[in-house]
Amino acid sequence: MDSESQRVLGKLREVEIAAEDVLTTKQQIIDLDIKRNRNREALNALKIDVHSEKVKVCFGHMFIKFPKSKTREMIQKDQEQLDGELNDLHKGLKGKVNRLNELQGKPELSAYNLLPLSTDEIKAIKSTSKQ
Repeated sequence: MDSESQRVLGKLREVEIAAEDVLTTKQQIIDLDIKRNRNREALNALKIDVHSEKVKVCFGHMFIKFPKSKTREMIQKDQEQLDGELNDLHKGLKGKVNRLNELQGKPELSAYNLLPLSTDEIKAIKSTSKQ
């Protein structure tokens, strides 16, 4: 093979690796989001069931009766950890997508770098819209 073919194959390999990295990160985000939604459902179920002091919690392949307050704490800690992991993955995904676009010769996504409004900014907008 000549050097031009080697260069093209190397470039294609780079693009393929970058694309796999983006797809893997997206799948991780989906999986963590599913787990976060299940935790949210569990927290809501704990709020609805006000009669019992203990609840059955599945650990691995067995159910254990556990105090409701401890169960709520565990789920909330898990939610915080999941939120942190999801934020990190979302931040990293932006760079990975930009790298993939760069390798493919596409322009960088400018709207992809938008940030949500802070709570102070939302309050300021609400207060000015009421006037």
